[in-house]
Amino acid sequence: MNLTDHTHRRLNILTGDWVLVSPHRMKRPWQGKVEALMPDTRPQYDPKCYLCPTNTRAGGAATNPDYKDTFVFDNDFMAITPDIPTGDFNKENLLVAKSERGLCRVICYSPRHDLTMGNMSIPELRKVIDLWTKEYLELGSREYINYVQIFENKGAIMGCSNPHPHGQIWAQETLPTEVEKETRQQKAHFDKYGHTLLSDYLKLELKEKIRIVCENDSFVALVPFWAVWPYETMIVSRESIGNLTQLNGQQQNDLAEILQKLTATYDKVFDTSFPYSMGIHQSPTDGTAHPEWHFHIHFYPPLLRSATVKKFMVGYEMMGEPQRDLTAEFIAEKLHGLVL
Repeated sequence: MNLTDHTHRRLNILTGDWVLVSPHRMKRPWQGKVEALMPDTRPQYDPKCYLCPTNTRAGGAATNPDYKDTFVFDNDFMAITPDIPTGDFNKENLLVAKSERGLCRVICYSPRHDLTMGNMSIPELRKVIDLWTKEYLELGSREYINYVQIFENKGAIMGCSNPHPHGQIWAQETLPTEVEKETRQQKAHFDKYGHTLLSDYLKLELKEKIRIVCENDSFVALVPFWAVWPYETMIVSRESIGNLTQLNGQQQNDLAEILQKLTATYDKVFDTSFPYSMGIHQSPTDGTAHPEWHFHIHFYPPLLRSATVKKFMVGYEMMGEPQRDLTAEFIAEKLHGLVL
């Protein structure tokens, strides 16, 4: 069996899940749907945008200040809210539910409507990282907040309702399912070997150098061996750092640099503003030490063969397990070749 030609399964060591890889399927002809590409011609300021400075937000909830760099506010339509009754619902251990407290915030990266992470400057992105850090610290210090999930949905096909450059924060009582799985896997490895799972994984990736996209003194961007999405990548800190608050000034600058470089590289793949979901995974804020946690950032882009052909999770992937045709090694070589 070789990983280039033969069907095989790969283990996601962070979650314990498996992905089916079918590299031979890339040889088949494509007769799927192709859509027209809409040009991205946004102005620097859009008077109708509810995230631009001085504009009224969605639903007329508030008016934005005339902000000059970053801006954060409580989401006017929170998915998780702080002021709810707490309790459990259980009928014969068959119908089970529990209350979930938390809150949601929106972070505007820039006052400019036409910027994305890939065309922001390093100093501008550094301000975003500073705000991420501040919010993680402030929200995580609340007694009932045990996890702070920072993420971004970029592009309409990823469900983004506004093209203005922004991300979100959902802070909640319970560890989300993916975070709980990553905590369990990382803890098992740390308890057995005395060092983090991702430090060992990164050491191997740097030795092999076949899935690396780009790197600097503090971070490495790579295509995970177990990637599910066609152009999936992960940024991993070189040091065993648990969360944003543990980064020093140089590491913060390096994080800004590699975020800019990776997202700019994405935009070159199909000569389009590349959509994705990005999420920062870092240690929980439950008041417990988590030496097993190793800071990393996931990028899950949906594009497959062109700017208009998307990857969908359907059929076998919904009923069985994730499946991909493009190997992680093939995608890493392609992305690495596009790095500025």
